[in-house]
Amino acid sequence: MNKSTKILLATLLSLVFLAAVILYTSSTVFLQLFLAFALAYMLNPAVVFLERKRVGRVLSILIVFTAALVVFVGIVVFFVVSLGSELSSMQLNLPAYAQHLYEVTPAAVKSYLGIENPTRLSLRLDEVITQARGITPDIVKPILNLLREAFTSTVAFILALLGYFIIPVYLFYLLADLPRLKEFVQSFIPERHRGVYNEKLGEIDAVLGGFIRGQLSVCAILAVLYSIGLYFIGIDLAVAIGTLAGITFIIPYVGTIIGICLSVVMAVLKFHDMLHPLLCLGWFCLVQALEGTVITPKIVGDTVGLHPLVAIIALLIGGQTFGIMGMLLAVPVTAVLQVFLRSLAVWYRESDFYRGV
Repeated sequence: MNKSTKILLATLLSLVFLAAVILYTSSTVFLQLFLAFALAYMLNPAVVFLERKRVGRVLSILIVFTAALVVFVGIVVFFVVSLGSELSSMQLNLPAYAQHLYEVTPAAVKSYLGIENPTRLSLRLDEVITQARGITPDIVKPILNLLREAFTSTVAFILALLGYFIIPVYLFYLLADLPRLKEFVQSFIPERHRGVYNEKLGEIDAVLGGFIRGQLSVCAILAVLYSIGLYFIGIDLAVAIGTLAGITFIIPYVGTIIGICLSVVMAVLKFHDMLHPLLCLGWFCLVQALEGTVITPKIVGDTVGLHPLVAIIALLIGGQTFGIMGMLLAVPVTAVLQVFLRSLAVWYRESDFYRGV
């Protein structure tokens, strides 16, 4: 290895270390960029399709933006209407909920919360649900205060909040500049290595595209299936719980755990038996089995190809090291690393050491 190669490797390692430090200290900004990048990967095929129909790239982006916005608004309106209806239905069952919850609540907790009888607890729950239905400022202010404290300072909070509002700006520029970005990166690759670079870039693109577009599609399908199943079982807030479980499945397995816990609690409070909690558990297990054997293989395919155990370990390591951001990135980063590990394995098997030459 000559001197220039050593300097290049040292520089690359330094850049990787610096990127890891910046990611660790600025996870909020990178989370926003990750969301924009994921959306860009999901929408770019539609933009490319319109370009092939001789529509300009900027106009293609605006058309796709508009269509995506219409779909998003439609989903939000449906969710808000469904949630309002479910909260109204839940209020009718409040006395029974309160009675059962009062019976299983420890005396010390009752005294601390000031719920001396089931009627008092029912009134408290009714107040909370009424506030949730109206989305009143009284319920918004504590959430904003909690978020502000989480970001440790008012300035950091404002910047982080602003970052989420400008995600569409990130998305627009990512979509507009993706071709130029690929050309820019390729300009740093020596001519003699560009064939290998393009081959690996194609594999990485397939892995990331398959994961992001596929995982988002899987999340949407799971949200619908979870909601339908919980609705027919008779669980209150079926759409809310099913949608939350589907959305959080963007981090594999997390959504399933959240959905099971919430639906089982609601089933216990409403039905006071073991049958309905078991039905909820059984439905989530059935949908999870369908996800693993039918939904994900058909939609995502084998582009990611991670063993479930490897995915779980990656999630745990990513979450412990970088928190939520690490859990979001754990699976796609591991899948990309797998591309290089496969190449390393091929090189090793073709080496003189392995062949004993």
